[in-house]
Amino acid sequence: MKYLVRDKIFAIGDDYWIEDEQGRHAFLVDGKALRLRDTLELKDPDGKVLITLRQKMFSLRDAMTVERDERPLATIRRKRLSLLRNHFRVTLVDGTELDVSGRILDREFTVEYEGELLAHISRQWFHVRETYAVNVVREDADAALLVAVAVCVIRMAERERGDD
Repeated sequence: MKYLVRDKIFAIGDDYWIEDEQGRHAFLVDGKALRLRDTLELKDPDGKVLITLRQKMFSLRDAMTVERDERPLATIRRKRLSLLRNHFRVTLVDGTELDVSGRILDREFTVEYEGELLAHISRQWFHVRETYAVNVVREDADAALLVAVAVCVIRMAERERGDD
């Protein structure tokens, strides 16, 4: 299932819809303004919070936490000791690790678990420059989590580059 994201609207306080392939609202990204730390909520079309992304306050490396139902689900941070600058690791609370690698700022990257492709993020399917897709490849994968990971790593890479 592909989810379409309109790019260049990631400012805190801005809300935007992520649509499914049929153009229906699938997720609302709600940027929480006036917070001490960067916070985004991924909501379903009815307004229920599915995932909360928060910047980790006191961390040696830039990191964001992923929460579901107000409980920690994962931590996302740039992978250490990687020759690839665009390589992030998602560590779930149960110890499972997802690898995110590719050209993050170009919106051409993948999310994998033990070498198996879970999601492919790409602009190649679109002629409109400000649109990219999060293609969740496995039907049993957590689409909300994978969309949140894509939004989060792009935000972290842009902040690191100084786009924020």
